[in-house]
Amino acid sequence: MSVPDYMQCAEDHQTVLVVVQPMGIVPEDQFFRIYKRIASVSQVSIRDSQRVLFIRYRHHYPPENNEWGDFQTHRKVVGLISVTSCTTTKEWPQTSDRFHGQKEVFGSTLYDSRLLVFGLQGEVAEQQRTDVAFYPSYDDCPDVEKRVEDFVESIFIVLESKRLDRATDKSGDKIQLLCVPFEKKDFVGLDTDSRHYKKRCQGRMRKHVGDLCLQAGMLQDALVHYHMAVELLRSVNDFLWLGAALEGLCSASVIFHYPGARKPGVSSAADAGKRHRPGAQEVLIDPGALTTNGISADTSTEIGRAKNCLSQEDIIEKYKEAISYYGKYKSAGVIELEACIKAVRVLAIQKRAMEASEFLQNAVYINLGQLSEEEKIQRYSVLSELYELIGFHRKSAFFKRVAAMQCVAPTIPEPGWKACYKLLLETLPGYSLSLDPKDFSKGTHRGWAAVQLRLLHELVYASRRMGNPGLSVRHLSFLLQTMLDFLSDQEKKEVTQSLENYTSKCPGGMEVISLPDGLKLPPVPFTKLPIVRSVSLLNLPVSLRPHKVKGLLGQGMSSASPFIYSPITMHSRGDERSKKIDFQWVQGDVCEVQLMVYNPMPFELRVENMGLLTSGVDFESLPAALSLPAESGLYPVTLVGVPRTAGNITINGYHTSVFGVSSDCLLEGLVGVKSSGCMVEVVPSLPRLQLCTSLPRSAHLSSEDLSTSVSLQLFNGETQQLTITLENIGTETLNTLELTSKNLSTKEKLFGEFLTWDLQDALSHLPLKSGQSVSIPVNISAKLDFSGQENLLHDLNDDGISVTGLPVSSPLRQVLKPRAENKPVGSDASKNEFNHVKTLEAVLTFKYSGGAGQVEGYSRELSLGVRVDVEPSVFFTRVSTLPATSTRQCHLLLDVFNSTEHELTLSAKNNQDLVLHASECQRMAIQVDKFDFDSMPVTDHDALRQATVRQQEEKRQQVHGGLLSSTLDIHWTIISFTKASCPDNTIPNSFFLTLQC
Repeated sequence: MSVPDYMQCAEDHQTVLVVVQPMGIVPEDQFFRIYKRIASVSQVSIRDSQRVLFIRYRHHYPPENNEWGDFQTHRKVVGLISVTSCTTTKEWPQTSDRFHGQKEVFGSTLYDSRLLVFGLQGEVAEQQRTDVAFYPSYDDCPDVEKRVEDFVESIFIVLESKRLDRATDKSGDKIQLLCVPFEKKDFVGLDTDSRHYKKRCQGRMRKHVGDLCLQAGMLQDALVHYHMAVELLRSVNDFLWLGAALEGLCSASVIFHYPGARKPGVSSAADAGKRHRPGAQEVLIDPGALTTNGISADTSTEIGRAKNCLSQEDIIEKYKEAISYYGKYKSAGVIELEACIKAVRVLAIQKRAMEASEFLQNAVYINLGQLSEEEKIQRYSVLSELYELIGFHRKSAFFKRVAAMQCVAPTIPEPGWKACYKLLLETLPGYSLSLDPKDFSKGTHRGWAAVQLRLLHELVYASRRMGNPGLSVRHLSFLLQTMLDFLSDQEKKEVTQSLENYTSKCPGGMEVISLPDGLKLPPVPFTKLPIVRSVSLLNLPVSLRPHKVKGLLGQGMSSASPFIYSPITMHSRGDERSKKIDFQWVQGDVCEVQLMVYNPMPFELRVENMGLLTSGVDFESLPAALSLPAESGLYPVTLVGVPRTAGNITINGYHTSVFGVSSDCLLEGLVGVKSSGCMVEVVPSLPRLQLCTSLPRSAHLSSEDLSTSVSLQLFNGETQQLTITLENIGTETLNTLELTSKNLSTKEKLFGEFLTWDLQDALSHLPLKSGQSVSIPVNISAKLDFSGQENLLHDLNDDGISVTGLPVSSPLRQVLKPRAENKPVGSDASKNEFNHVKTLEAVLTFKYSGGAGQVEGYSRELSLGVRVDVEPSVFFTRVSTLPATSTRQCHLLLDVFNSTEHELTLSAKNNQDLVLHASECQRMAIQVDKFDFDSMPVTDHDALRQATVRQQEEKRQQVHGGLLSSTLDIHWTIISFTKASCPDNTIPNSFFLTLQC
């Protein structure tokens, strides 16, 4: 026997073998449809008896294996069913002859046969024959199963008669010596009358009768005959048949102990048929139907009479003994191999994996002679399945891989790369490999990386030889993504070069690849090329950030609960709030997301078409390309895009193209990524203004976050105009515009308004469409109090001058510093006193809105920082009065000091101009009407009563100073610059407050 049946199991010893074969030209799909229906009749209950006959079907069976039918009767073909197509009556004689020819192949062992003819109609088809069944077509054959049952019953009748004939003790009759094929030549010339020969004949016949009893459903009789055969054959050292008797005893005991055992690894008759193993795996044994006399008995009494049945432990020992006897015969290699397989299946049921592995290890080294490549593939595949059955997954994967390599052995003229690839895929679980990259991001790596790398390389090569470059790209991408940490620098370069070569012909993508056998290969995103460590959504620039109108802030808040804080509400929305960002983006504006990435490769990594993956709103991603140096540290990458609709947008991840492979990398699949949130609100579109000024830009003010800033220098009392141009560079129309200012200089005492403007002309141009602009003039006035540095002022009380005859009020003495007699006016020391520069800072804020954003209550703010360095200009170092010709007037004498480095002209109302050179001091006389400050009304008496004494005094001084300033109307002009001053703050406020009339 040269062809092993790798699907053998112990239960097969109780089955009868029926071969189902096509005859002539029969469509393969039609044949297997009929074969499946025939194989469904795997057991038949015999009428007038409670015995069951089990059938094992084959659609291919080597005739040489049939010659071993006397050795083990379950190997004998006892039934033949032929399936043929015959359409005309003329073809029928030839069809009948073919059927007889098929029967002759197994004629010596056949108990009965049947011919199923499809397509023939007429007189021939109407003939009633037991061995032939006619059907109009393959679809119109309703009673196939019934015909098969009748056929099986006829086989049982023959089987039972043979059993009875062989089991009857015929004293004096000469018992036939049963032989296996290779023994016949050895028994020529033996003494047939010797006692040794007769015992051999008796032992072999007892074993043969045991096989017939087991097939006929008489388990107890089979056990008795097997035990008797063992004793007889052991006494004559007939080791081959002794092994067969022991194996029969083991099989009967297995059937008794495990009546519900099925064939492992096969689930249906159809699948078994394709693997040359139809039907038998559906066999079920009912011990209650197996009695010594064929009559049903109670199950409990049956178990009680099972004295000859081996224990579960003895079954394995007897298997070992039988296999050791088989091993003595080179020609019994197939029998030895099948016995090992049967023992493994029994041990698998008993969950004794280590002992099963010993049997399998023995099976590996059994020499079956010269096997064909197909037989080698089948042998290694079955070994793999058996190792899988006992839980040795890695060992199973090893033999599966050997079978795969055998499919493409150099000796095969046409290598089967598809079969090789399919077998390699089946080895993946054994090596802890999965084709889903998500399984490799769940903690530590499992399995031997070196073996996994080898297997993945073999998958890549096999898929390439299959002519499927897309499959090669997918496997190579998987290797690079999941095994990157285990590749050397040289291997990384080689793998990436190979990947680029493949993708030049077939670019890689994110589609699922479906294989012919139904397996689906998920996409492999390159989340490690580059590796992302953090994701941050960036706020818009200050000038583009949307602001909610204060009156609309509470419209979306629910007033259903009276409580300020509700833990239930917070809990229900906890997940959303943990992800949502506390700023907003604007529809139609460019938005940014910053990634911190690094390159793990030992060479420069080029990333192309890198953009954002979003959901929630329509988003136009603007792809970027970058080049990361080898093994770079954390590197910031900013990805941008434009939301086209309003709503909540979620940043799901990013997409890249690396080495020709396009990847969609989702944030939820990234390991160790820090993120402050991935959801942000997109508000409706708003207009966008661009600000330009007549002055050059300067550095921003340190204390404010501004859009832009300007700076300039002014002399104290000087006014300069700043022209601000606002251009609508957005797509929405500007409908509203507001302008406010905020002074940042709190230490300096400021007189009057620092910034003034007239917005009416600009508002008249609204609405401002896209591309239009409007100009706004802003006056900048520097009016500061430099009196704290006037050390050269004289004490007015020294002159004893008064206007009304009363002395100067005493508080003046406390305010003014003592005169420095030792410091001349023109000295350097006094000059430094007047060159101190003060700074004024303010922010102009343009609040504007329009478009759909205005409807939702949103606006934008554009801020302009203004910084002015104020230098001192004109000081009045001495003030005195003289009587005039009229009693209602007086002469006001002012000692004026020019603290600038330029020549200037001083003018007053109804007075001649006074020219002052740099650092020059002169006296100026002005005739003015006398004032009675006490009689001047105060506008806000209520506010004045509520103020403190100091505040009341400051208010009174402010009113008096303003009256004097407007009356005197003193101006100065620097001739070289032609700069005109503002009339305010020409006389320090402190002087105005001390003069009384």
